[in-house]
Amino acid sequence: MKVSIIGTGYVGITTGACLAYLGHEVTCIDSDERKIALLRAGKTPIYEPFLTELLADAQRNLRYCTKYAGAIQDADVIFIAVGTPPLADGSPDLRYLSQAARGIGEHYAGDFVVVVNKSTVPIGSGNWVGSLVRESYEQHHGHKANGHFSVASNPEFLREGTALSDSLYPDRVVIGSDDERSLETLYSLYRPILDQTFAPPPYLPRPEEVGAVPLISTDLASAELIKYAANAFLALKISYINEIGQLAEKVGADIIQVAKGIGLDARIGTRFLQAGIGWGGSCFGKDTAALVSTATEYNLSMPIVAAAREINRRQRDRVVEKLLGELKILKGRSIGLLGLAFKPNTDDLREAPAIDIARKLIDRGCKVKVHDPVAMERFQQEYGDMGAVCCTTPEEVADDVDALVLVTEWQQYRELDWEALAAKMRSRIVLDGRNALDRARLTRFGFRYVGVAG
Repeated sequence: MKVSIIGTGYVGITTGACLAYLGHEVTCIDSDERKIALLRAGKTPIYEPFLTELLADAQRNLRYCTKYAGAIQDADVIFIAVGTPPLADGSPDLRYLSQAARGIGEHYAGDFVVVVNKSTVPIGSGNWVGSLVRESYEQHHGHKANGHFSVASNPEFLREGTALSDSLYPDRVVIGSDDERSLETLYSLYRPILDQTFAPPPYLPRPEEVGAVPLISTDLASAELIKYAANAFLALKISYINEIGQLAEKVGADIIQVAKGIGLDARIGTRFLQAGIGWGGSCFGKDTAALVSTATEYNLSMPIVAAAREINRRQRDRVVEKLLGELKILKGRSIGLLGLAFKPNTDDLREAPAIDIARKLIDRGCKVKVHDPVAMERFQQEYGDMGAVCCTTPEEVADDVDALVLVTEWQQYRELDWEALAAKMRSRIVLDGRNALDRARLTRFGFRYVGVAG
């Protein structure tokens, strides 16, 4: 099939790479000339494990451009994968979605195309996008758009750091449309994934437990709500275990064992029960805010989701409170942060806890030193004026600091020579923001080990 993808962020470029690898002819479109130049040179504008390799393997089916003209006119499927960042009131900014819809209406010239909302969009956006495409099509083509397109929702459920594996071996594929042709087209597009008939890349082997992938076909509004409801539920699990972690700390319980004990209940599950600093990234914060905002339009409140957001915000404050409890005075202290990205295996800093923590410490008069295995360049580009000292190694971070904070649980931080780090520090305090370090080992090296959740 001929596929066009508007937007080359995390979702767009991952989707494009996977569909091209499966044999579809894919055109990726982005107005950012820098991104397109990088992609044409075989490089990527984001860090995602194995993405460069997959793009190289699929390059015969990939092309990149900055204009709609010549890129979408005869497509079978057009994915809209543009950003929908949150506005001040929590509702998503839909200006890029609107531009994409109008651009499709102006430049599409084939017989029939499925326009797919891949971006996370508010419930009802499918109808809105359809009206924008239709209006633009009729304005530029001089005749009715009847039968030339339909709109579908195909939400993504990708985790940064494992986005390619999540795309090729998903838990499920969700398609929402009120048009039977759209459902049939997208079924054909995804059939290699649904049936798992493709040869897996050697660097992304098919997990043994993966068989036929379930397909959920539903109406537009249900597909849109599935995305928001799924992310909100995962955010709730993280905030829940962090709240339990606060109680565990008071009563002397081990939150890691508590999480394991409840997670082995098949009705609950162990995933997303890791207590710590809390969630960040481009999805949970934005999607929970949008869900609350959407509910207010219907005179509904969502107190459970709102509470999850508030608990998550407090976890970042607890880091500062814990350091204050240990050091008594923060002004003039030197604090090292290990990890900047919101999670391992990505360079994404959106809603990253490290950014908030660094700002709070700097505001209290601390000198803040930071390191991350892959996110340093992005941090310097986006937050270079914050006042944090960027270090090239964890050892440089540890030099003469009053405390180290593990913010992102990169594997290399777990494997550090902590005995050598202890000798560099002014005082041997480690705040484990992810409950990821070996408490007994650090204590043996003379560290004062402090957890953030139990």
